Amino acid sequence: MKRIVVKVGSAVLTQNESIALERMRALVDFLAELKKSSEVILVSSGAVAAGYTALKLDRSVLQNKQALASIGQPILMDKYSKKFATHNILSAQVLVTAANLQREDEIQRIKDTVDTLISNGVIPIINENDATSTKELVVGDNDQLSAYITKHTDSDLLIILSDIDGYYDSDPRENKDAKVLKIVNSIDKNELQKDATPHGAFATGGILTKLKAADYLLTNSIDMFLSSGFDLSDIKSYMLDEKYTGGTLFTKGKDN
Repeated sequence: MKRIVVKVGSAVLTQNESIALERMRALVDFLAELKKSSEVILVSSGAVAAGYTALKLDRSVLQNKQALASIGQPILMDKYSKKFATHNILSAQVLVTAANLQREDEIQRIKDTVDTLISNGVIPIINENDATSTKELVVGDNDQLSAYITKHTDSDLLIILSDIDGYYDSDPRENKDAKVLKIVNSIDKNELQKDATPHGAFATGGILTKLKAADYLLTNSIDMFLSSGFDLSDIKSYMLDEKYTGGTLFTKGKDN
């Protein structure tokens, strides 16, 4: 059975400064279906956004952002828990920091925890420990965290669900004829030097962090699929029906 990591970003999970419950429900429904044929790990952003729904603090102040993450993490997990419960699926919170991924013994503990949860039918929900991880709040993002988790849990594929529905041959905001690249075998290093262009008040990445995640995984011979988190039809077709309808597969194993 393949092990799949699914990462969903704040741009997908939030709308009008609150949790986008319908999109979260659609995500959970998809993961429940995917779980029938694969082991599933979820990497979820949204803690700061969830905290902001309860307490309106200035997110540009680091201490406030940490406080919002602390408030929002249990709110986020409660919403996930209730939605997974409708499928009789138990979910679990796993908080990590960059420091946890620097030491082999801590990496192994993370993997042991994830393995135990999965072997008992539980879906692990992984997030950065933003409440205390200052460095991660400043330079971290869940795109790259999800790539590290994919590698260190011996997963076969990372799926990133985003407000970006694929990797285009040019900027679709500037070129109306831009086309989504179906399969990408390597990433131009110049693309990795560009500035991040996050969308939305709670987003931290944009296409740059997704390309960095893909590049990291390609280096380790692991596939990544990027598609829309607003409309899950592309990822459902790819994962459940084995049909390509949209999105981008980053892989060394196939050619265009």
